[in-house]
Amino acid sequence: MNWFSRRCLAAATGLLLDRFVPEPPNSLHPVAWFGKAMGRVESTLWSDTRRAGVAYASVGTGLGLVAGTLLRSTTFAVVITAAGHQLRAVGSRIGDSIDPDDLDRARAELPSLVGRDPSQLDSSGIAAAVIESVAENSVDAVIAPVFWALVFGAPGACAYRAINTMDAMVGRRNLRYENFGWAAARTDDVVNYVPARLFAGIVAVQTPQRAADVISMIQRDAPAHPSPNAGVAETAMAASIGRELGGPLRYGDVLEDRPRLGSGPRPAPDDVERAVEVANRSELLAVAGLVIAGVVGLMRLGLASGS
Repeated sequence: MNWFSRRCLAAATGLLLDRFVPEPPNSLHPVAWFGKAMGRVESTLWSDTRRAGVAYASVGTGLGLVAGTLLRSTTFAVVITAAGHQLRAVGSRIGDSIDPDDLDRARAELPSLVGRDPSQLDSSGIAAAVIESVAENSVDAVIAPVFWALVFGAPGACAYRAINTMDAMVGRRNLRYENFGWAAARTDDVVNYVPARLFAGIVAVQTPQRAADVISMIQRDAPAHPSPNAGVAETAMAASIGRELGGPLRYGDVLEDRPRLGSGPRPAPDDVERAVEVANRSELLAVAGLVIAGVVGLMRLGLASGS
């Protein structure tokens, strides 16, 4: 298991570097390059069929695997594919901009984090949107890249980011992507299934006074969410800060009545920073766990080889 111990330490190093290495501009970011490439693939392959969507998802996943194989370094793969620091920074910035008497600035910034229509959201609605995004994307941008880096090394992390990016691009339920985006969306559901539940477990561990609520509310509320993974992450966050998330939201012309997640009052602007701190502590706990697992594993190997 020498490989696993080294991957644990490499992934922990990657997450720590993500905290201190600034995100490159889109023109230089490999994920942005991938998005542009898949835009061209979509224009070539698109048709209103699931078969075309399977081809699209296969090409994108293959590109991710090739990129990770060429990169080789698990540490740098995690640096490229993780974005927890940026996520929390954007969440905090929007949270700080929420002024109940002047919501224009917060509404203008919200699309940088979520896809829903912010025009009719009040201060509580904006806070809920940010908190839900911080929860869901703590899985997408932290836990899942690390999980797949541990399983398959750099190719696993890069293939995961490819799948997650394709889901963001074509996984929406509308006339254009209902069939074409099906494969990308379902693949994203599969690869996030374990990471979402790992995130919920980490949230429960680092908020022990609410651990029982986290577990019971996930069992009660998450199954009603349209996403098998976002519902778990968002409910865990709702329970950890004692607030209710979910409810009606709008994506363009589409109005969705999402289930209510958690118990308590609706979020206030100050609750955004509480959620960001939960996400931050969860990542630090993950780093600590990776370091402990890596060091203990290497020590055992050293003892075994010396005996």
